[in-house]
Amino acid sequence: MSRKRTLTPRKKIALLLGAVVLGGGSAATLAATSQAASTSTSQASSVVCDGLATARANNEGFIAAQRANPDAQSEARIANREAVIEEIKRKQEASGCSADASDDEAAAPEAEAPDEAPDEASGAGQPGAVGDVVCAGSTVTLSGEGGAPAASSNQFPAGTELKVTNLDNDKSITVEVTSASGSCVLLNDAAFEEVREAGKFLIRNARIERVG
Repeated sequence: MSRKRTLTPRKKIALLLGAVVLGGGSAATLAATSQAASTSTSQASSVVCDGLATARANNEGFIAAQRANPDAQSEARIANREAVIEEIKRKQEASGCSADASDDEAAAPEAEAPDEAPDEASGAGQPGAVGDVVCAGSTVTLSGEGGAPAASSNQFPAGTELKVTNLDNDKSITVEVTSASGSCVLLNDAAFEEVREAGKFLIRNARIERVG
């Protein structure tokens, strides 16, 4: 005849406390995992937003410089850059970034005003000789322009060839400068796609070489 085991009140309380502790530990583990995932997502989003803010600030700086010192082509350049900014705004909205550029001023470096146009015939005013590393310390982002891989710059005239290397992933691309911008070098969408890290719109660790 089998005996039915009964639990004393003390044992019941001990088992109940053990279950509560175990459940609490599981809840804490789930909370920690959720918090880590949230932090990782937040950091990735911050990198994307920083890059888009930088691209927008560069283009807005270029427009401001064109309006301050206009020439015969300024209106066309401004119209082009305004279209680029609208595309960047759409990317900011899709990525959940602030649509107000002023909210991103802390993340975006101050846009550089374009230097005076160099004398292309004599080469005067053109920084760096062929083979030199130029624009030391510059970050690289995208201009938002379409078309075949190309670059824009406030230091190099159209036709200059630059090699841009993303030192974080060792990817590089050689592009021709085809237009002016408010930064040492901005890559258009096609060129930037070749060298960027997935999900990032800013290359913080770049080497820029003049190759032609």
